[in-house]
Amino acid sequence: MFVCLCHGITSHVVSECVANGARTSKQIAEACGAGGDCGRCRRTLRAIIEAHFEADNSAHTAASR
Repeated sequence: MFVCLCHGITSHVVSECVANGARTSKQIAEACGAGGDCGRCRRTLRAIIEAHFEADNSAHTAASR
């Protein structure tokens, strides 16, 4: 799914940026350009970041049981 229409960035690319250490929409913009122009996708970028950490926390919780 395209997340940033200004740069043609997909959710897969954004997810890779988050997996590689991006923790804010500004860091994602620096890494791949998404959210760097008009900013309409920043809410979606933040949602992808949150989803990544929710999934990561769920995996850690399940592993500790």
